[in-house]
Amino acid sequence: MITDALRAQVLAWREQDPDVATAAALDELLARADGGDVAAADELIEAFAGPLAFGTAGLRGPLGPGPARMNRVVVSQAAAGLAAHLLSLGLEGGRVIVGFDARYNSEVFAADTAEILAGAGLLPLLCSGPLPTPVAAFGIRHFECVAGVVVTASHNPPQDNGYKVYLGDGSQIVPPSDAQIAARIAEVAARPLADIARSDDYPLVGGELVDAYVARAASLVPADAPRDVTWVYTAMHGVGAAVVDAVVGACGFGEPHRVAEQIEPDPAFPTVPFPNPEEPGAIDLALALARQADADVAIANDPDADRCAAAAVIDGQWRMLTGDELGALLADDLLRRGVTGTYACSVVSSTLLGTMAAAHGQPFATTLTGFKWIGRVPGLAFGYEEAIGYCTDAAAVPDKDGITTLVRILALVAGLKAAGSSIAERLDEIATAYGVHLTSQLSFRVADLSLIADAMARVRTTPPSVLAGEPVTSVDLATGSAELPPTDGMLFTGDRVRVVVRPSGTEPKLKCYLQVRLPAGGELALDRARATDLMAQARADMTRALGL
Repeated sequence: MITDALRAQVLAWREQDPDVATAAALDELLARADGGDVAAADELIEAFAGPLAFGTAGLRGPLGPGPARMNRVVVSQAAAGLAAHLLSLGLEGGRVIVGFDARYNSEVFAADTAEILAGAGLLPLLCSGPLPTPVAAFGIRHFECVAGVVVTASHNPPQDNGYKVYLGDGSQIVPPSDAQIAARIAEVAARPLADIARSDDYPLVGGELVDAYVARAASLVPADAPRDVTWVYTAMHGVGAAVVDAVVGACGFGEPHRVAEQIEPDPAFPTVPFPNPEEPGAIDLALALARQADADVAIANDPDADRCAAAAVIDGQWRMLTGDELGALLADDLLRRGVTGTYACSVVSSTLLGTMAAAHGQPFATTLTGFKWIGRVPGLAFGYEEAIGYCTDAAAVPDKDGITTLVRILALVAGLKAAGSSIAERLDEIATAYGVHLTSQLSFRVADLSLIADAMARVRTTPPSVLAGEPVTSVDLATGSAELPPTDGMLFTGDRVRVVVRPSGTEPKLKCYLQVRLPAGGELALDRARATDLMAQARADMTRALGL
């Protein structure tokens, strides 16, 4: 049974819900709960436990009825709150691009957003169809917008959706903007949904935006650069393929061997349980096709194409490069070509980038996790985070961009191929020059979020003093420093071992980022074997320390 208070809350929500599907879902849950169905009662309790938190990632959560789910009521309140925030800054009449991916309800959520922004006196530019997130983010500066919204849950499971907000500089929101928008959303949520003004007087954007993005991406490849490369591509059931085809054609690279089963948008993501190239098995189809085609490289985007992964033959076997390996390859290529500016990566990424930048006399910055921080680094030449996110053209898109990253990878591989080299050989050269930097990740997905809080409390109160056989010092990142704002995380460092532990900002996961570093000058094969052994010890030690 549910309480009278919860019943009243459910009925009030049901009364204002404009979506017949979620309204019917509420009716069914309520009827089942009244019939003694404990699971239905629990679902209602969870769905109405509190509002879906609006933070620096905007909104993200499972689809369904209630304030703790993604639905038309929650999205409408978020749009009205964003509009109120922009008006408070004196931006009435300002342009706001609204993009969306091909997930369930993304187009509906985007249309609601556009209508509400228009009703508030802003000028929404609604994308005419599903587009990659970086294309919409590119549109912020291209159209001189005061803000941007992209309806996407990126690489989350199919039952999720999300609401990503950018401000006029083209970067994702950071404090205090997130709290200010959240406060406006709370004010809106206290009033009837019918009080929110709407208008359908706004333009659609499509061809012009894509054409401008394609031209910009194509300009990243010099006219005299080699272009002979055999490659495989998967869009991971997302929206990247059409724009990738246009960009690759404009750049002059040949067409890829496409993973047919994953090339078209499909919100069910039928071939992968989690549509993230990092997840085990997600790129198996791409690897199989790469072997068949004798490809030089296989490239995968995540569903909204803001992330990019690459796979190549390493030690005689096809495997996906880690995010840190690909970051080092891209940075090394830029540094070799004399690209100046600040090189940046997140605190959970490898320390190799800082060493490389210093060797080339370029500034380096460490940021908190997320491109809301990396994209704001002044004078950014290149930024990345280990979760296969790369900013390769900060002047146009100060955010992760899986399509321009794809272009950079193709140019790099074609150049190596023309010189009789390969990705594997270039990785060897980097390790020889800068030392072995082996990285790995422990990831614990939980159903009960209290397990994450308990694990973080455990490593704060009784932090490990030895990892992989060497003493380590601990730093609580929640205290902040001159370099980094406060964040929920712990850093452990020794001479060879470095570990960062933090909760995921977008998924119910606790993540542990590990690095083993051995200095340059040794026998590369022996050092890699030694680093592998040390990493196995560090992983086992951290698993015990976390108690998960």
